[in-house]
Amino acid sequence: MTDAAILSIDGLTIRFGAVTAVDDVSLSVASGERVALLGHNGAGKSTLFKTVLGFLKPAAGHLSIAGAAPGSNAARQAVSYLPEQVVFPKVLTGAEVLAHFARLKGVSPKTALPLLETVGIADAADRTVGTYSKGMRQRLGLAQALIGSPRLLLLDEPTSGLDPVSRREFYDVLEASARAGTAVLLSSHSLSEIENRIDRIAILTRGRLRAEGSLADLSRRAGLPIRIRVEAAEGRVEAVHAHLGGERFNGRSVVITCRAEEKVGALARLAELGSDVSDIDIALPDLDDVYRHYSAASVQGAVQ
Repeated sequence: MTDAAILSIDGLTIRFGAVTAVDDVSLSVASGERVALLGHNGAGKSTLFKTVLGFLKPAAGHLSIAGAAPGSNAARQAVSYLPEQVVFPKVLTGAEVLAHFARLKGVSPKTALPLLETVGIADAADRTVGTYSKGMRQRLGLAQALIGSPRLLLLDEPTSGLDPVSRREFYDVLEASARAGTAVLLSSHSLSEIENRIDRIAILTRGRLRAEGSLADLSRRAGLPIRIRVEAAEGRVEAVHAHLGGERFNGRSVVITCRAEEKVGALARLAELGSDVSDIDIALPDLDDVYRHYSAASVQGAVQ
């Protein structure tokens, strides 16, 4: 835990009868930090979110939002939530929806309405929600979640229904919120989409926190290989293969793998080849690789 944590979870356990949905989970999200909560369906992500929102009571452990207990007035003021499926009254306009939620949060509607411009639907402010596309409703949901500059944003599959351009704009808004000090905890199955949009990863499996850290940290701890593809100069693939080992590919390239701590040595060996090499491509482990590793390791551990 950090002193600057907006969300602080320590030893949290949630049970439904004989079923333990969240098992001794500890996690923190600091001001301005973006953390991705990953896990298969049933891993405990939704249960954790509901507990942060004050809908569920822990069987054990402690949870606080900006120092306040979940469900308290202070916590409600500090946290905003955007679900995967947002539902607003179809007969209200976008501006009316935002004004309504602003009043609920004790914020002047006049200060909230510019958020429609922030999320890119200001031109639809006077249209009824019933005429909105799913992507527009999701944008309106984000605007609603941003009212009052919350200290913690909970986002559950937040880009569902958005096209690629809208998704990029969505994450640009989140990045700006994080820079302003908002802590962000988001759940997503679109791993490639969030890979470069987060600071840390928390992987839940079977209700337990299997792994937590930055992508680079988790990759290094897992010992995942780096893949280096070397394109040889004309007629020099045999010499490159003899020097580096690895596998021949397409009659022109050689592919080698190494661990993170071996990368500098591998590149030094490449430098020795000089003009025998015409190009190189280095592929680091991505978020999909990391997630598969820790999820598979957890399943194997359970079976054993």
